[in-house]
Amino acid sequence: MSYSLATLWYERHRYMPGVLAVGFSALLIALQCGLLLGLFSITSIPVDHTRAHLWVGAPQTLSVDLGRPMPESYLLRVASQPGVEKAEIYIQGFAYWGKPNGGSELCMVIGSRLESDSLGAVKELTPELRARLTEPGAIIVDESDIGRLGIKGIGDVAEIIGQRVRVVGLVKGLRSLAGPYVLASINTARPLLRLSQEQTTYVLARCRHKSDAPGVVAKLRDFTSMTAFTQDEFSLRTRMHWLTKTKAGIALGCAAALGLLVGAIVTSQTLYAATAASIREYAVLQALGIPRWRMALTVLAQSFWVGILGIAVAVPVVLLLTQGAEMVNAPLQLPSWLLALAVGVTMTMAMVSGLAALRSLRLVEPATLLR
Repeated sequence: MSYSLATLWYERHRYMPGVLAVGFSALLIALQCGLLLGLFSITSIPVDHTRAHLWVGAPQTLSVDLGRPMPESYLLRVASQPGVEKAEIYIQGFAYWGKPNGGSELCMVIGSRLESDSLGAVKELTPELRARLTEPGAIIVDESDIGRLGIKGIGDVAEIIGQRVRVVGLVKGLRSLAGPYVLASINTARPLLRLSQEQTTYVLARCRHKSDAPGVVAKLRDFTSMTAFTQDEFSLRTRMHWLTKTKAGIALGCAAALGLLVGAIVTSQTLYAATAASIREYAVLQALGIPRWRMALTVLAQSFWVGILGIAVAVPVVLLLTQGAEMVNAPLQLPSWLLALAVGVTMTMAMVSGLAALRSLRLVEPATLLR
C-alpha cells in the first residue's frame, strides 16, 4: 500500500485523469439517483404527508392521483373491520383551473376533513389554515405554484371548471409533477370534481396499532369491489407507476450508467498506460525475484487508492450541490444509504478497472532491460 501511494504521488500527472474519472462517476451516480428519488417522492405526497395507516380505493387503482369515484357507503365497511380505530372519506381528482387573465391549467383538487385529528389533511395545514378552509369556496395552494396558476397570492380569485374559488392561504413543500395541488374541504371539493354526496375517491383509516394495518388490508382485499393498501404500499405503488409510466427513471438510470462506463474506461486506460510506462521498473522487480502476483497486487492497490481519491474529491462536491438544490427547492434527495451505495458502486468500478489494467503485466520480461 505504501509503495502504491508513493507511486501515485510521484507520478500523479499520470494518475490524475483516473482520479477525476472516478470522481465524475461517483458524482453522477449520486446526483442522478438522488434526483430520481426526489422527483418521484413528489408523486406520493398526498400519501406520505397524511396520517392514514391504510388507503381503500376503487379496484385496480394504480396511483394515488388516478383514484376513481366509489360509493361512500364503503366507509362503514372499512370502519367495521377489527383493529380500525377511525375511518373517513377523502376526495381527490384532476380539474381545470381557469386563470384570471385567461387560459387554463390542470390541477389536482384534494378534499379532506379539517378536524385536528383528520387523517387526510396534509401535515402542512396548520390549525389556522384549516379554519380558513371551512369557508365556502376556500382553497390553499403551494406558494411555488403561484406563477403557474396565474395568481399573485392570498385573496386572489379564480375558477375551477366554472366554480369560483378564493385563495385563503399558502403552504410550502407540496410541489406536484402532474398539476398543482389545490387543498380544500370536502364540501368545497365535491362540486369542483363533480362528485355526488354518495361518492368518494378514497376511504382512509387509522388502526389502533400501525402493525395491524397489513392484516386489515388483507381482509379488505377479499372484497372485489375495492382495493386496499397500507400507507407504505400505496406510496411505493404510486412512485413505481410514475417511474414506469414516464420512463424518466430509465433515462436517468441510463445517464448514470453511461457516467459509470466512461469512468471505468478512463480509469482502466489510465492504469494500463501508467503500468505500461513503468514496464522497465516492473521488469527489474521480476529480475530481482519479485513474483508476478505481487506486482499484480501493486496495480490493484493503485486502483484502490485511485478510487479512494476520486471519492474524496466527489463527496464534498455532492454535498455542496445537495445544499444548493435545497436552497432552490430542487427535488434532490441524498440519504446516507444512497451515498454509501454510490461509494460502493464507484469503488467496485475502480477495482474492476484495476483488473482490466493487469493485462499490461503480460509485457513484463527481464529481457527488456538488455535492449
